[in-house]
Amino acid sequence: MKEKIMDGLQKFSKAMFIPVLILPIAGILIAVGNLFTNTRLQDVLPFLNNPVTIGFGTLLSGSLTAILTNLGVIFCVGLAVGLANKKKSEAGFISLLAFLVFINAMNKFMGLQGMLVEGSLSGTGQTTVLGVQVLDMGVFLGLILGVIVAMVHNRFCETEFNNAFQIYGGTRFVFIVLIPIMVLLAVAMTYIWPFAQAGINALGGFIQSTGNFGLFIYGMLERLLIPTGLHHLVYTPFLYTSLGGVETIGGQVFEGARNIYYAEIADESIKVLSQSVIWDARGISKMFGLIGACLAMYHTARPENRGKIKAMLIAAATTSFIAGVTEPIEFSFLFVAPILFVVHAILAGSSFVVLNLIGCRAIGPNGFIDFLLYNVPLGFEKTRWPLYIVVGVLYFALYYVVFRFLIVKLNLKTLGRESDGMEMKLHSKAEYKAKVASESTAKEQDNGVDAAVIVEALGGKDNILKVTNCYTRLRTELANPDVVDEETLKSRTGASAVVRKGKNVQVVYGLKVNAVRKAVDEELGIKETD
Repeated sequence: MKEKIMDGLQKFSKAMFIPVLILPIAGILIAVGNLFTNTRLQDVLPFLNNPVTIGFGTLLSGSLTAILTNLGVIFCVGLAVGLANKKKSEAGFISLLAFLVFINAMNKFMGLQGMLVEGSLSGTGQTTVLGVQVLDMGVFLGLILGVIVAMVHNRFCETEFNNAFQIYGGTRFVFIVLIPIMVLLAVAMTYIWPFAQAGINALGGFIQSTGNFGLFIYGMLERLLIPTGLHHLVYTPFLYTSLGGVETIGGQVFEGARNIYYAEIADESIKVLSQSVIWDARGISKMFGLIGACLAMYHTARPENRGKIKAMLIAAATTSFIAGVTEPIEFSFLFVAPILFVVHAILAGSSFVVLNLIGCRAIGPNGFIDFLLYNVPLGFEKTRWPLYIVVGVLYFALYYVVFRFLIVKLNLKTLGRESDGMEMKLHSKAEYKAKVASESTAKEQDNGVDAAVIVEALGGKDNILKVTNCYTRLRTELANPDVVDEETLKSRTGASAVVRKGKNVQVVYGLKVNAVRKAVDEELGIKETD
């Protein structure tokens, strides 16, 4: 039972990547639009004060803000595609149809029962979704419907009929089955959801009442769950649902810390950003803390090994600072010195508390580029972003001192501290290409990925049941995970680490994981339409 639950959570976490990884793009472009309409910036750069650039910025930020108010349908389609085993594109299309059926069925039923509120919907628990007035279920509507559509799709997408009924087979039959399910679910949710919403509000109130302790636990768990790949299930509800706060901005209600932030930076009339239940302080450990950890590992390495690990650590530290990808660093000490990972999680959690205490509302979840775009143009008053850098520098020093002390005091075998420690790879680009060139065929040299070796190390084609990927990991489902050759994956394919959870085996490749996934798909003969 435990394995089945973990397997289900792993699949759900993987599917969440489809909608979650798109949303930061919208946020960045909202910030770019804000650059062109920001009056402070126009005072510094007068050439921006013209109808063309102002109009462009207004259109860009205004059009993308609409994404934040329609997260339900975005998560519904994204989850259905991510959880579908086959015919993913058709699953996405069917999920959109099911979403429309649900909201219209709920609207009509509430109308028949005289439950629809007239006039302003603010504070009534109702909202308009795609122009249809329904109960305000927020992102949870998309999560619920996306999972249900995927389950029905996986069960019936290959159902076929004979003779005159052939036209109703396949995904068309999925939609036929979903129609009564959506209608009945809409009726049931009309009565059930108000109680569920009351529970969510109570939970949000409880988290808010815990204050800095709640922030610390949240920040610590977000890091501690990195090895399982389930950390997305911790931060996503707080960033995109009412658990992370509710604010009315420009006459529209926004839920979730990240959504509130995006909306507030686009509204120049707001002088000070609100304090949502949970704020996003992950950038402190990503942009500053782990850089200090890298420096500590370099200084504590054996003198003869420092030259060899220097390029690895610089590449990993740069990736963490610029893009916010931390796993190559974290997995370098996770298995050989787990105490360091626990300390890292504690320090990361404490950074949330520190920023909250000083009232800093800047964010930088995906590295320094995000930090600049989101915060600097808004000025000090709105985000107090210079304090973020001050805290970051302090955490750089804190990580360095604590990591160096523990490594030396406990004689931890981090990178470069033992003769065979070099097997824990944090490859520089040049090093990796040189190695691949000596071991790969001409085709494999072109894309930099030795897919044949990866497949073989995972037990061969027959052992691989499913292949997906997230931002940094190749995620596989294997018939027999015991035959995985971790040493080959690390030494010959550039993997930073291998994580096993039942039949799910995750291979950490960092930012090149998309190229790895594509090469492995080609090696397995998997086409995009499969």
